[in-house]
Amino acid sequence: MESIRPVRRTLLRDRAYEAIRDAIVAGEIEPGAVVRDADLAERLGLSRAPVREAFSRLVDEGLLESKPQSYTRVTPVVAADVRDAAAVVGAMHELSTRVAVPRLLAPDVQAMRAANERFAAAVGSGDVEGALRADDELHDVLVRVAGNRAAAATIARYTPLVRRLERHRFGEGGNCRSAGLHEQLIDACSAGRVDEAVRVTAEIWRTLADLADGD
Repeated sequence: MESIRPVRRTLLRDRAYEAIRDAIVAGEIEPGAVVRDADLAERLGLSRAPVREAFSRLVDEGLLESKPQSYTRVTPVVAADVRDAAAVVGAMHELSTRVAVPRLLAPDVQAMRAANERFAAAVGSGDVEGALRADDELHDVLVRVAGNRAAAATIARYTPLVRRLERHRFGEGGNCRSAGLHEQLIDACSAGRVDEAVRVTAEIWRTLADLADGD
């Protein structure tokens, strides 16, 4: 039984954070909804402490807002906040692309192509969650290969703000132009054309920032 050890508190906190964040991004907990640590702790099978820690992190990241002794609730989707987040995330992806392209190996490029195939299929079938997951998987290849931990952390922090609006737009039947841009990006990466890959990356994130203009 030596291999069975208590689950670290940090893992419980992360589990609570990821579950609540994903529910907010997916719209399962809607903008303006009041959240209570006791209710979510019960649903997650956790104590209230890691849920409270997750709340604090989500407040810092802009997905929750809190008034002490009054409420904690999901923030509204604010166009200016989405544009700001998309600009920051896009800049970090451009940096990652510039560093990663010269380091990419054939399996990395193949992983990007496979992710884009999943992305296009998901968009075609109306599978919003599958499309966003595949999109993340494609870009994560470049982030991983670049190996810049600060850039990766910034992307992880601010992407949910963009994804929340993006999911809403897809759910309304909005079109996604990224599959073709992904192909351009992959071709540039495969050929080692760094500047072109960075340019296409910037265009991809501009199209996501433009989603906010509809609000």
